[in-house]
Amino acid sequence: MAISFEDPLLDSAKPRLLERRYVIIGNGFAGTTAAEQLRKNDAGCLITLFTDEPYPLYNRIALPPLLRKQVAEQKVIIRDAAWHEKNAIDLHLCTQVHAIDAHERCAIADGKSYPYDALLVATGGRPNRAQNPGAQDAANVFNFQYMDDTKAISESLEHSKVAVAVGGSFIAYELAEAFASRGMETHWLIRGPRFLRRMLDEDAGNLVDEAARNDGVHVHYHEEIRELVRDNGVVRNAVLTSGHTIDGDCFGFGLGLSMNTDVLQDTDVEISGNGIVCDDRLETNVPGIFAAGDVADFFDPILEMRYRMGTWNNAGAHGKVAAANMAGGDIRYHDVPEYSSKLFSSQNILQFGLSPEYRSDLETVSKIDAEAKKYRALYFSGGRLMGGLLLGKGNMGGKRRYVEAIKSKAAFPQDEWRAMLDWTA
Repeated sequence: MAISFEDPLLDSAKPRLLERRYVIIGNGFAGTTAAEQLRKNDAGCLITLFTDEPYPLYNRIALPPLLRKQVAEQKVIIRDAAWHEKNAIDLHLCTQVHAIDAHERCAIADGKSYPYDALLVATGGRPNRAQNPGAQDAANVFNFQYMDDTKAISESLEHSKVAVAVGGSFIAYELAEAFASRGMETHWLIRGPRFLRRMLDEDAGNLVDEAARNDGVHVHYHEEIRELVRDNGVVRNAVLTSGHTIDGDCFGFGLGLSMNTDVLQDTDVEISGNGIVCDDRLETNVPGIFAAGDVADFFDPILEMRYRMGTWNNAGAHGKVAAANMAGGDIRYHDVPEYSSKLFSSQNILQFGLSPEYRSDLETVSKIDAEAKKYRALYFSGGRLMGGLLLGKGNMGGKRRYVEAIKSKAAFPQDEWRAMLDWTA
């Protein structure tokens, strides 16, 4: 395939300029934040931003409210085309970057080559598709990751009475919550003993279960789908491993993500089973190539380990660190990852730092007030506070103190751990 070069610096009639060229693949929060920071720090640099979606940056956190019909689509879009034009960010919508030539330092898309001085891959992950018999290409079987997914599910719910959410993940929870809020008879199938079973213990799981049932959700634990029974391409019911059958009109799956690393497959960039391997500067083993957001398997110098974190806050923090270092800086990741959300109408959750989901060797102290529907857990390693989880409305106090304790890397005597559960300031 013939490749043409899209580079205003290669006009032979002009002397070569010294503007740095940046290519960013992925216009989610990590990629767009990086583009914004690069422009703030260098008014003359050239920034090319690619996305395979038809939308500029939208707020993925707002997709569940959009599905619940609590916000309008225009409120979900964060950066429009005019913003990109104003900031001289060359945005390519509906454009797949097919390959990276790391030796020539260029990205290849639609047969054109886009040279770079620094490249950021912020491609995130794609949802794992249901592999059950009957699921493939069914008209009413959905994943929930993108704007178009949200629109398709919402349209299906307009003509549905019974909806089924499948999975013990946060995505499956968001589906179950949205189904219930839209007036569906809602069934939530969880393979394990509780929601987020690698993070929540039985006490915390029971509080979430209570919140789900209070909102009318029928929760089915230790259940999986054996087969989806179709009629003319539309699933009519799910046959479960227990032998029970659930009739349904809309089926949503939250089965985790596979990282989008294909664009680097012909390079020397190290890829792990968890994403694109990078250091605490978010640079890969190939100089000039960086990763950020969900796809980055990065080293955290505070928690002193490598992991991948798929949260909105972390994506923004990554975008800023990556931008600084793409421009020649030497900034280390320095945030404690966290996320918060409501859980149905009666619960809230806040998780910060690490949890047993990431390291099974963490030591845990916890307490529950079942009457007040509040729960706290703190996670330690070698005496250091590594993370925590707060569950319950009005139970978020102390987060700043906990985060500062994590950043300090101080060791706390074990006989003080339980008292730390009562920190509120």
